Amino acid sequence: MKRKLKMGMVGGGIGAFIGGVHRRAATIDGQVELVCGAFSSTPEKSKASGEELYLPPERVYADYNEMILKEKELPEGERMDFVSVVTPNHMHFAPAKMALENGFPVVCDKPLAFTIEEAQELRELVHKTGLPFCITYNYTGYPMVKQAKAMIKEGKLGKIRKVVVEYPQGWLSDRLEDTEQKQASWRTDPSKAGIANCMGDIGTHAANLAEYISGLEITEMCADLTSFVGGRTLEDDGNVLLHFNNGAKGILHASQISVGEENNLNIRVYGETGGLTWHQIEPNTLIYKTPDTTQILRTAVGPISGSASLHTRTPAGHPEGYIEAFANVYLNFIYTLKAKLAGQEPAEEYLDFPDVDEGVRGMAFIKTVVEANTSEKKWYPYVKY
Repeated sequence: MKRKLKMGMVGGGIGAFIGGVHRRAATIDGQVELVCGAFSSTPEKSKASGEELYLPPERVYADYNEMILKEKELPEGERMDFVSVVTPNHMHFAPAKMALENGFPVVCDKPLAFTIEEAQELRELVHKTGLPFCITYNYTGYPMVKQAKAMIKEGKLGKIRKVVVEYPQGWLSDRLEDTEQKQASWRTDPSKAGIANCMGDIGTHAANLAEYISGLEITEMCADLTSFVGGRTLEDDGNVLLHFNNGAKGILHASQISVGEENNLNIRVYGETGGLTWHQIEPNTLIYKTPDTTQILRTAVGPISGSASLHTRTPAGHPEGYIEAFANVYLNFIYTLKAKLAGQEPAEEYLDFPDVDEGVRGMAFIKTVVEANTSEKKWYPYVKY
């Protein structure tokens, strides 16, 4: 395919955070252009957002129904090629479902849906249509995260024994939602966020990262969730013990009331012969330890895995961060979609993006951790939905 892919967007209008992230990530490699959108819950705000993005008025729609149906009528090469859904959680399912039913592949922000039942329905629809579907667990896109995954797969650590993943933030340490701050308001509202706040927003990222890097699956957990800030319905802090399917043990800590913390996602994985440590705040560095040595691995320096190299854009010493990692998720989806539109099988390396199955697993984590918190069982099974 000798043209850019055309993207339509649902949500992500004026005042939204994640919509801008998706737009920058999708277009950073020059493979995608935004051609249309239904950017807000009101036609007026959607129109204003479209004007800010310099889109033609006729490609700025009042709602996602209008966008999908009218775009479908346009000729191939002019209509959107895929839909990016960047709304709050409660609005993921309907536009994603309608897009798939009308033949459009989807990129959806996490979590996949509002309920596990909605997630399962989307999975069935994706498998039925065969359309590419991406869920943006974006931390899997960092080159050194891919390096860690490759090293574990190669057996550099031996059999995995322990996984420790932490995701502390401090931005909700007081009632920010009372200030009408948009991001805080919907995330702490059960009618928009779902059954979890902290675990649905960042805990699910931590769980996904633990499984992605280790190559293991969580099988059961012991959870302790708390809402520390008075009057807040959903939890703002969580501590979870984990069991993995190879017998490994784990700890998952996610918090939004850890005062002073910015976005301190980090992970440590220990095997029989070695260990790995990665901090998102220092994303170009991966620390590899054995009983005799400590090795500092750096993005674009020395012998790193093919996957890490493939997802590195800049020379050594030039930090690649959040947007670039997000862009790697998009880029793999983009090349997969381009191959399919050309009637070809995508290269295996480009299939390395979180798909609808991982989205369902993420929803299962949220449901399981909430149920485990109130269960009388010490170990609560992670149900495979």
